Amino acid sequence: MAKILIIDDEQSIRNTLKEILEYEKYTIEEAKDGEEGLKLLMKEKFDVALCDVKMPKMDGLEVLEKAIEEGIDTQFIMISAHGTIETAVEATKKGAYDFIQKPPDLNRLLVTIRNAMDKSTLVKETKVLKKKVSKGSMIVGDSKPISEIKETIQKVAPTDARVLVTGENGTGKELVARQLHEMSSRSKGPLIEVNCAAIPSELIESELFGHEKGSFTSAVKQRIGKFELANDGTLFLDEIGDMSLSAQAKVLRALQENKITRVGGDKEISVNVRVVAATNKNLKEEIANKNFREDLYHRLSVILIKVPPLRDRAEDIPLLTDKFLHDIAAEYGTKPKSITPKAVSLLQKLEWTGNIRELRNVVERLVIMGGDEISEQDVTKNT
Repeated sequence: MAKILIIDDEQSIRNTLKEILEYEKYTIEEAKDGEEGLKLLMKEKFDVALCDVKMPKMDGLEVLEKAIEEGIDTQFIMISAHGTIETAVEATKKGAYDFIQKPPDLNRLLVTIRNAMDKSTLVKETKVLKKKVSKGSMIVGDSKPISEIKETIQKVAPTDARVLVTGENGTGKELVARQLHEMSSRSKGPLIEVNCAAIPSELIESELFGHEKGSFTSAVKQRIGKFELANDGTLFLDEIGDMSLSAQAKVLRALQENKITRVGGDKEISVNVRVVAATNKNLKEEIANKNFREDLYHRLSVILIKVPPLRDRAEDIPLLTDKFLHDIAAEYGTKPKSITPKAVSLLQKLEWTGNIRELRNVVERLVIMGGDEISEQDVTKNT
């Protein structure tokens, strides 16, 4: 359940906000001044803090600064009866999510909290992704095609050039996107992944651009889209070849103008997003069949990276197998199993139609079904 901290020196304000927010099913904690609020923030995890600006002992902007210095991820919504544009600008520059004047408009307050919650969730997801990368979700291999891809990433990552990654399913296209992000100047910003093939065509526009409350039957509240959530970071559009033509047109506009409009809305919202796209389809064939826009293809493919199938980089299988043996052992909390050279050699001769994803599954099966040292016979039985 979402947890909110109210920091305000006025008891009546705290009581009112607590009553409203508990009715909305949020868990609420209170602090009567900035010092108490900061202590709670350092002791417990909160998704959102509603923080008054003018308070005794320590004002709200000081609390905000100290929280950011301590690496606290809580999203701050500053509230004040003496708000000015200057104060609002200062608060957002210091890292506040938003600024609301007292007495707060209830609808605006609830929408702002929901959006701040989305941002809070995004921050957590980004941290998880970064942990995955640091734990070894990197491109493994020394083969010529993989070495060329690594070299391209090193050259391209520091720029804002859009990249189109192509390759069969399971080849590791998402790892290319992650490394482009991690090695870029946007690495402190979010990396947002969207699987265009997994989202129904009627919902993809809402997923990418967000929607306003009431814009369609199930739009019971405003929603922030992936373009906005990826602001100052990277948006990874996986399986973009499966995106509907109407959504393609809107993505093209967003790339051309760096602006988006939520479904059901008329306000243009500026976004600063680097787009990396991936597909297992031949987009030139899709263009010829009128399933993909040629102008969007050229916008996306400033840099083209083709990830080879595993059968074309069999010399990388020993390194990949060793990595998976260690990864699986870490997941199971066991000692990594060893594998004989003959077993590895046999793995190198297989077709691997499912590519690296299939190899990982096979290694896990060998860990479970094989002996203490995985043998050639184990590979024969389990592939």
